[in-house]
Amino acid sequence: MNNTSKNQLKRLIEILLVSTKLGLTSFGGPIAHLGYFHHEYIRKRKWLDEQSYADLIALCQFLPGPASSQVGIGLGVMRAGVLGGILAFIGFTLPSCLALSLFALILKGMNINNAGWIHGLKIVAVVVIAQAIIGMAQQLTPDLKRKLIALLALVGTLLWQTTYAQVVIILISALFGYLFFKKSETEETISLQVPISRRFALFCLALFFGLLFVLPILREITSDKWLALFDRFYRSGSLVFGGGHVVLPLLEREFVPTGWITKENFLAGYGAAQAVPGPLFTFASYLGTLINGWKGGLLATIAIFLPAFLLIIGTLPFWDSLRKKPKVRGALLGVNAAVVGILISSFYSPIWISSIMSPLDFALGSILFTLLVYWKLPPWIIVLLGALGGSLTTFL
Repeated sequence: MNNTSKNQLKRLIEILLVSTKLGLTSFGGPIAHLGYFHHEYIRKRKWLDEQSYADLIALCQFLPGPASSQVGIGLGVMRAGVLGGILAFIGFTLPSCLALSLFALILKGMNINNAGWIHGLKIVAVVVIAQAIIGMAQQLTPDLKRKLIALLALVGTLLWQTTYAQVVIILISALFGYLFFKKSETEETISLQVPISRRFALFCLALFFGLLFVLPILREITSDKWLALFDRFYRSGSLVFGGGHVVLPLLEREFVPTGWITKENFLAGYGAAQAVPGPLFTFASYLGTLINGWKGGLLATIAIFLPAFLLIIGTLPFWDSLRKKPKVRGALLGVNAAVVGILISSFYSPIWISSIMSPLDFALGSILFTLLVYWKLPPWIIVLLGALGGSLTTFL
């Protein structure tokens, strides 16, 4: 083995070890994940400069899919090519996938419709999403123009609840951002070094769009349950902007009204997802396992994360030139503002209306919110307290 191969192998092993460490310890959701990444990858190991890391985050916020997972994949790709991206994904994602799949196997067959601890987990979901809304609104809608875009996205997604509503609203918001912020200032940027050819990148983009349009057709033609499962998760992973919290309404509309998952099981899994480290998209592992055992969990995980892979690999080689254009940055500002409105919409339905049913529920939610936001308790403690509080409320 020559020195080049040895160095590549060393890099791959390092990526897997560091990403697994992050996958076991990164609690707190997408924003917290980016902080952990910054500490491990940028400050400690200096895999990228600060500016390139910030621009990688900007790209992943613009793309549909799990932003923190895409940042991790992108860092792995720039460090050691496509294989580096795959190992970075496996290390960061596998711990929470296994934990949620195990939870689904334990839950399967249980009658949890009236369980107090399940109701407590529903209230935890309210608290966690409320925290996400406040943080994202402060960051992404600082002026009246972006607040207006967020409001229009909120009203649009509440009144027009169809499969493609989010896509249309995101595109309209990008147009607003292009018109309102096309003169936004740009700073000097350092060129990103991406070890991927543009030809392979174009192939990945073509595969992304090809699967997005062909899978629904094949599902209708074949009526195969496994293909239908793959299509539903792939489409959800392809159409969501803003990370794990925003995928909730997409997955809820795909699986609850159709009878694949009960609302109680759905919200129980979402509550449990707050208690594990790693990306919230691994909620798909729980749903897939509940539907079709461990094979369903594996298929769901691959399907929901595949768009993220194809998009980040397909766009990285072109991002270096695009990110310097003021009009692109303006469109990005509009999209980010719309994400806030979409998140508030999903907060109302299905989360709030199916979780806060009484003054007692609101009181418990207020206590948990205070502990999470102001006392800064870790999310896993909030989950345990929520489950305990939900159980106690059944005696009141």
